[in-house]
Amino acid sequence: MESSFKGILYPARLPTFHRLPAPAPVADLVQWFWIPEWDIEPGRTSRQHLIAYPGSNLVVQLHGVVFSGPTTRAAHQDLAGRGWAVGALLRPAAVPLFTNDPSGLQDTEVAVAADRLHCAVAEAMNTHDGDTRRERAVDAFAGWLACFTDPEVSGEALLANRLMDVIGSDASVVRVEDVASLLAVSKRTLQRVAKKYIGLSPAALIRRRRLQDAAERTRQDPSADLAAIAAELGYADHAHLTNDFQKYLGFTPSTYRRAVAGDGS
Repeated sequence: MESSFKGILYPARLPTFHRLPAPAPVADLVQWFWIPEWDIEPGRTSRQHLIAYPGSNLVVQLHGVVFSGPTTRAAHQDLAGRGWAVGALLRPAAVPLFTNDPSGLQDTEVAVAADRLHCAVAEAMNTHDGDTRRERAVDAFAGWLACFTDPEVSGEALLANRLMDVIGSDASVVRVEDVASLLAVSKRTLQRVAKKYIGLSPAALIRRRRLQDAAERTRQDPSADLAAIAAELGYADHAHLTNDFQKYLGFTPSTYRRAVAGDGS
């Protein structure tokens, strides 16, 4: 599984946070389940900054269920009081179950009428049986999703999953042509499948992975040369890395590194 904190800009600010693998019956539909739990003292909030994975999420919250479309920029969530959420990072094959136009839901959340799902997950999370509540919540979520969906996943949907897998896991993939070659399909096919199942272009997916990797390397190795990180991740030079940070995150790599160091001090 991916690093637990990849995509999370300031891990030191996190509440309790877990990622759990998708059970086998929904492995083609869910990348993983994620569960934050928090208990913030009265009068305070905890702001969580993310470079979200370039996919959609189905999230069970205290008061309902939402479908969260693909994001195009860094985002934040303010936590207050006491609470929890159970989210499924959806694989592309699952997205058409909830929308026919994921690109139309970029940076957007919409409510989902799923009372049975909400009740089952809430019942698991509100018990006091230690860590098993999280596993029970995931089992309930996965069981609902498996019953809600067609057991047969189409070849096109599986291609969309492979597209996301290749871009997300292979750092040598820096151009759309690289993906097309590895999957033995045309660029036009990749673009069509990405639009239908993900809502972001293949080029945007590559950019997001590189930005996540750059933020993680910058955070984990304070002594690493930023120009070397840029070269390692396929940026033309340090300036291009800095431009991506500034455009999508709102600050430079050096500013981010200083902020992380301050969190850990």
